[in-house]
Amino acid sequence: MRKGVLYALGSYILWGFLPLYMKALTSAGPLEILAHRVIWSLLLLGLALTVTRNWVWLGEVMRNPRVVLMFGVTALLLSINWLTYIWSVVHNYVIDGTLGYFMTPLVNVLFGVIFLHERLRPGQTMALVLAALGVVYLTATAGVLPWIGLTLAFSFSGYALLRKIADLDSMRGLTLETLFLAAPGLVYVGYLELGGDGHFGHGDVRTTLLLAGAGIITAVPLLLFAAGARRIPLATLGVLQYIAPTIQFLIAVLLFGEALTPVRLVGFGFIWFALIIYALEGFWERQRRATWQYAG
Repeated sequence: MRKGVLYALGSYILWGFLPLYMKALTSAGPLEILAHRVIWSLLLLGLALTVTRNWVWLGEVMRNPRVVLMFGVTALLLSINWLTYIWSVVHNYVIDGTLGYFMTPLVNVLFGVIFLHERLRPGQTMALVLAALGVVYLTATAGVLPWIGLTLAFSFSGYALLRKIADLDSMRGLTLETLFLAAPGLVYVGYLELGGDGHFGHGDVRTTLLLAGAGIITAVPLLLFAAGARRIPLATLGVLQYIAPTIQFLIAVLLFGEALTPVRLVGFGFIWFALIIYALEGFWERQRRATWQYAG
């Protein structure tokens, strides 16, 4: 279990410091960063599968329309999530992005009710209501929906829901998703290069190296997360998941100088309070079940 905690902890810490990496690539623009993130991730995953001689599954998968369709959808959701996140960092909305990742566990609960017909416990209902009030408050005071946070939360929760019922493991699934996304990524990068607007191999060496390294900073945390998730209880994973948005929030405020206005504090306060209730309710429910099983 200790090794699983270290794997999961490593993934969340890497995700937490991801804004620093993306901020160093702002000259390239969100779409170009996304395209390179997909292309280099596919190359890295392809290399790993080649070394382990683990390509046989691809032919079988491509003959299964259901799996192809499902992973086509997960690839779309993943690209929406990545592009929105990159855009938020490039345009100095990292705090808004952290809102989405703080909300994700609550949206997971909501999707469980809608799509898996799970029943809400009173504490979960209260947490969802408080989170909804936070979104309503932020919308009313700002005059616009907090679309960055909502897009990140709902796209990732939708992705997680489909991957939960998918037939492929993490590496094969991610490889198939990046394979779907690599074609438009290559087309876009080629378009930029032909027009003289590409940043890979042009200008400073640092940008070129960072674009090439986008595959590593994408694939490694995902694989660490998958390795950790298989080894530790979901309860432990649920506590660790708040590390990444907390680090990102601190980076946004302390390093990037994003404004933490009273309005934002109140809106975030609703959601943080909802998360506290959600975490405590889950802890009490696990304790209750453990006591019941012991008594039985």
